[in-house]
Amino acid sequence: MTERTPERPADRMPTPQSVLARLRYDPAADIEHARADPDGFWLAQAQEHEWTRPPTQALRWDRPHHQWFADGETNITLNALDRHARGEARTRAALIWVSEDEQAHIYTYGTLLDRVERFAAGLKSIGVERGDRVVIYMPLTPEGVIAMLACARIGAVHSVVYAGLGVSALRDRIQDAGAKVVITADVGYRRGKLVDLYATAAEAIGDLISVDYLVLLERIKTLHREHDMRTVAWEDLMTRGRAPAESVEAEHPLFILYTSGSTGKPKGVVHTHGGYMVGTSYHMKALLDVHPGDVFFCTSDIGWIVGHSYIVYGPLVSGSTVMFREGAPDFPDTGVLWRLIEKFGVNVLFTAPTALRLFMKLGEAVLKPYDLSTLRVVACAGEALNPEAWRWAQEHVAGGTGEGAHAVVIDNWWQTELGAPTIGTHARWPVRPGYAGKALAGVDADVVDEQGAPVAVGEQGYLVIRRPFPSMMRGVHGNDEKYAAVWNENPAGYTSGDLAMKDEDGYISILGRSDDVLSVAGHRIGSADVEDALVSHPAVAEAAVIGIPDALKGEAIIAHVILRQGLGYETQVGRGLRASITEHVRHQLGPIAAPAEIRVVDSLPKTRSGKIMRRVLRAQALGQDPGDLTTLEG
Repeated sequence: MTERTPERPADRMPTPQSVLARLRYDPAADIEHARADPDGFWLAQAQEHEWTRPPTQALRWDRPHHQWFADGETNITLNALDRHARGEARTRAALIWVSEDEQAHIYTYGTLLDRVERFAAGLKSIGVERGDRVVIYMPLTPEGVIAMLACARIGAVHSVVYAGLGVSALRDRIQDAGAKVVITADVGYRRGKLVDLYATAAEAIGDLISVDYLVLLERIKTLHREHDMRTVAWEDLMTRGRAPAESVEAEHPLFILYTSGSTGKPKGVVHTHGGYMVGTSYHMKALLDVHPGDVFFCTSDIGWIVGHSYIVYGPLVSGSTVMFREGAPDFPDTGVLWRLIEKFGVNVLFTAPTALRLFMKLGEAVLKPYDLSTLRVVACAGEALNPEAWRWAQEHVAGGTGEGAHAVVIDNWWQTELGAPTIGTHARWPVRPGYAGKALAGVDADVVDEQGAPVAVGEQGYLVIRRPFPSMMRGVHGNDEKYAAVWNENPAGYTSGDLAMKDEDGYISILGRSDDVLSVAGHRIGSADVEDALVSHPAVAEAAVIGIPDALKGEAIIAHVILRQGLGYETQVGRGLRASITEHVRHQLGPIAAPAEIRVVDSLPKTRSGKIMRRVLRAQALGQDPGDLTTLEG
């Protein structure tokens, strides 16, 4: 766990009047409404959407299980597409997609609806039915978004797997979800290089007889001459008619998204049509201050929850224009991100602290050639936004802290399990560097001890959510025990797994993880997943991984491995062996899980019961006191 000390509560930065005058939404009345009547507040938000059967009630809760708007019926695509395409918004840009070489492609709401209807009909033609699971292993392209929406339209459940993950990670998710169809592309682009996605997908499905079809979008027609027998072309599916939106219960599953836990295989977090729709779209206006006619630029990927919520569903349900781009933020040059903001007049930018730290390292000269004055909000999430990065971004991206500022940089905290921002700093509130913010409207969050009692101001405790809100997960696919555990671990409520502290005004600072989950560039990676990949290498007998602070990525993965004896590996400890082990993990789990360093050791610190004491390894790596070692194996 990486701990940090937030700044003193007195160190707060009020939003300049020059920025306040540009903001279009004030959440103050919402916060009061939600405090007085949380169910009534959320039901009022639900009534702003289109329902085939309007709900009459908000929350049904039998802890740990909860339902929202359960007597209502809708389809999230009716709200994301149809209701806009039927009116004057039909010709409004829904998507602005930019390729790595900066070619822009614009999809209006009318065009996007047409593509989704066609692909949805194509999926139905190959046997995809309501409730079926479909895995999407796609690069960040409009077709990836279309595939998600098409599944939702016919009541199928999509599970997007980040296209940077490797064969084993993809295979595990296909199996766990029970997917009958996998959708992929031949390639993605990353820093000018082709990433062969089809080969990974074809190897992953291998002998999985549960997979009936592999749908292939060919971006380079000549790359793959031999196809898996189950392969069907994307273009063929686009010629099989149109599919209307199927009305489904509010609690009908929308998607499964896998996220790393502290032990075992990743868990499949389940979100639903109704509550997720209401929760994610609410924060488009209330936190991010995005409205129809605005250009909203999200630098995430559809493989992560931020991409689900704020590239696809949140922006489209709200009727705004979302821009997204395939490729790295500093390629083909360090000015591309800022050049696009100027070119398209972006109003709100949603990015990660890792990106801000990257440009802080490169220096403000990178930004100076570009006019960023259309920006009014820069929102960060995915990992802690450290005070230094906030100050740099406020000064050089947002125009400073004085009356010449045109934007404000805000932090917000949430998780895959929560679906939408949960703790944050509204653009109208003073920013407190090092603090994510306060509990947002309709959220009851607290910092407590192991018995569920609130801790004192300024003391470290466990971050919990006392009461459900609509965008929270409904379960873990196929594992109700694992779902129940997050509600039953602490008497106070849902346990986030994060340590936090709160100041006297309710601002909360996220201090790090309380479990063995690593956070690399905003991506959650289970230490158990990396260790399993390491020991599957023929040279490795045992492994333990830790995360240590990294100025750019938040945490870097350090692997400690014990080599198998008698096979000759112990006599070949050098760059070649370390590279082989690293590449093995990269192939199994993807580049984000590749260790930054491989340390070959003779033993690992363990308790007498055999549990690896990772905190000892972490303390050694950081030059710190390892603390109580009475349980250490003798």
